[in-house]
Amino acid sequence: MLLHSLVLYKNRPARIVQIDKKLEIELADGQTVSVRPKDVTLLHPGPLRSWSALQRPAGDPLTAWELLSGSESSLAELAELAFDSFTPASAWAIWEMVIDGLYFSGEPAAIRSHTAEQVAAEEANRAAKAVEEAAWQAFVSRINDGRYLPEDEGYLQEIVAVALEKQPHSRVMRGLGQVETAVNAHAFLLKIGYWPPQFNPYPLRFKLPTRPPQISLPPLPDEPRRDLTHLLSLAIDDAESRDPDDALSLDADGRLWVHVADPAAVVLPDSPADLAARERGVTLYLPEGAVTMLPAAATDELALGVDNLQPARSPALSFGLRLNQAAEIEAVEVVPSWVQVTRCSYEEAEAALEQGDALLASLYALADRYWQRRQANGAIELNLPEVKIMVASDGRVMLRPLPSLRSRNLVREAMLMTGEAVAKLAQQHGLPIPYTAQEAPDEELPELKGLSAMFAARRKLKAGQQRLTPAPHAGLGLAQYVQATSPLRRYLDLVVHQQLRAFVQGRPLLDETALTERIGAAEAVIGDSRRAERLVMAHWTLVYLQQHPQWQGEGIVVDKRGTRDLILIPDLAWETQMNLPGDRPLDSRVRLKLHSVNLPEQEAYFRPL
Repeated sequence: MLLHSLVLYKNRPARIVQIDKKLEIELADGQTVSVRPKDVTLLHPGPLRSWSALQRPAGDPLTAWELLSGSESSLAELAELAFDSFTPASAWAIWEMVIDGLYFSGEPAAIRSHTAEQVAAEEANRAAKAVEEAAWQAFVSRINDGRYLPEDEGYLQEIVAVALEKQPHSRVMRGLGQVETAVNAHAFLLKIGYWPPQFNPYPLRFKLPTRPPQISLPPLPDEPRRDLTHLLSLAIDDAESRDPDDALSLDADGRLWVHVADPAAVVLPDSPADLAARERGVTLYLPEGAVTMLPAAATDELALGVDNLQPARSPALSFGLRLNQAAEIEAVEVVPSWVQVTRCSYEEAEAALEQGDALLASLYALADRYWQRRQANGAIELNLPEVKIMVASDGRVMLRPLPSLRSRNLVREAMLMTGEAVAKLAQQHGLPIPYTAQEAPDEELPELKGLSAMFAARRKLKAGQQRLTPAPHAGLGLAQYVQATSPLRRYLDLVVHQQLRAFVQGRPLLDETALTERIGAAEAVIGDSRRAERLVMAHWTLVYLQQHPQWQGEGIVVDKRGTRDLILIPDLAWETQMNLPGDRPLDSRVRLKLHSVNLPEQEAYFRPL
């Protein structure tokens, strides 16, 4: 290379002003840089003494392109043809066209002239990019104004995909200067009004189904069923329940009958409906509606007493239980049955109890004896606040605290009796069945007086486990227990019913290998369903607070977290932290008012009154 040669440095023109071990080059802006010879590409040997000499000369490079279309030539040849001479100015003029890339591409020694077809394709591509860029700029302008149009759907769906955790990254979010997280995407979609506050993203984030399985069920088999329709059978549940799956009655001799919906009659092991339920694990309960694990027909045809408001004949799997004087289960009978069910709410049952209803009083006395026995065996009773959340068709959220009712306790104890009875029956006859166990806490629980003690105890409890061998359930105070009373709602309860029906009818049972596979499949999905349900409940609680910005209520201090107090708000079943003035003892009460809500972050902020 010679002094004052024109060279290319990082796609910019430069001229050599000094030659030594390195080259000293000058850029068009006057800056000088010391570089190695291999860092530059020679375009013209010069001399180029001033940058004004690079003014584009007169010539016809497009005619040169047409003549050379599809062929290769050197920079010098192309400059001669296009501008009648090879000078620093003509060399740079051609090289600018190479950088542009429409008509030419390549290196100084081998520049390819594109064909007319290639040029036309590139021009179309550039036009499309120009349209795309104009659309993007218009979109950005609208977003900056806090609005969007239908033509922005493509951009917004990319943000939706991040908000629903379908993809981790978004070119659109980066272009808008947004951090690419699901929470930020959710906040953005709320801010511009694309999602209303009522939009619930959590089932979709967890990739959970949002509709029941679309599978048909076979008709109920023609099989012997015991006729228990002479018994008054009460299905006691929430008033809003659409899938009652248990009912209670008493025989004349005082035997308790627990009637449970019988989907196992039509959902056989490894049938399409069974596989669909196994894939879901549980019915997903959302305030806006349940997503059942079984086809809708299972509820319509098999839930107890759903046909009309009058007592309705329903197929059931009925458990006849007899307790001895110590409230221990001394006999159990399992039979497919017909029952005539009358539905009532917990509140209606509670009122009937207060009025001295004979059947309910007898049922409650039986349940209370059983509870006393469980309590003596170390059962742990945590009466932490619960709420019922409902969403109206217009998006209004209704939130109702659930009071502690004897009617609820009655139903709970009857279901636990059934679970213990099934466990005993399985052991007695060697039935492979999934037991539910819970190990005792590693440390002694505090005396369960006050919400703070119950809150602390809950944190020390271990998770329940499904296993094929019986083991104690510490929380329930039972030596062995099987979940068996919700086959419409829990897959493993359905499996229990499949085993019980096979046993009663003398058919082959599922072996331990098959049960292990089913337990593993259910546990793999149930965790996500439960986590999603918790997030959904929090979501709708926050929407409720947004709809009631003047909310005020009472909180109870249940724990200390450094300098902050952890407060439980019973009317919301909500926990919040704040720095309260003074040193508040546990279980002290404080009046609170809502300050603000952050829906995407699932946070509500309160201030003491």
